[in-house]
Amino acid sequence: MKGFTLIETIMTVVVFTMIMGVISAFIVMGYRTQSYTSQQSLAINEARKGIEIMVKEIREARSGDDGAYIIEKPEDYQLIFYSDIDKDTATERVRYFIQGTDFKKGVTDPAGWPIIYNPTNEVVTILSQYVRNQPPIFHYFDGEGNEIVELPARLKDTKLMRVDLVINVDPNRPPQDFILESAVQIRNLKTNL
Repeated sequence: MKGFTLIETIMTVVVFTMIMGVISAFIVMGYRTQSYTSQQSLAINEARKGIEIMVKEIREARSGDDGAYIIEKPEDYQLIFYSDIDKDTATERVRYFIQGTDFKKGVTDPAGWPIIYNPTNEVVTILSQYVRNQPPIFHYFDGEGNEIVELPARLKDTKLMRVDLVINVDPNRPPQDFILESAVQIRNLKTNL
């Protein structure tokens, strides 16, 4: 009667364990990659929806109910303007801004008489997470397509805006940053302040 020796049995168990360890490592790596890719894809879709809403609201911007100019603050990482975003005939004060890695939207309804926009009544929601913008989010252009860099000129000369969001769930892992870009022209801008 022939059988396995103790050494052959131990070697078989060691080889089998090594093969199972390699297979398990590949499976775990595959799940981690799939999870990260899925998370990145969700973050990009969330940002894309946020930009679509923002572009529509900016396009429909108009003077505030208190007589405020259409654009209140045209900064690199924050934009404050007025628009009737909920179609209730009252013009809301809308603020898009970055806080940490979150891209947020703040809405303030007009109240009182005379009408005021009280910033303490602002309702803030997160539009997108994992925003990694080092370059500005908002870019402002004049009627000839030249970028406007100075704040006072942005108020009176802006005819077109471009929004750039850089999305990356984990900048230390591939894939690289995903850049969402959209341009919008404000319909109701006056030629002069």
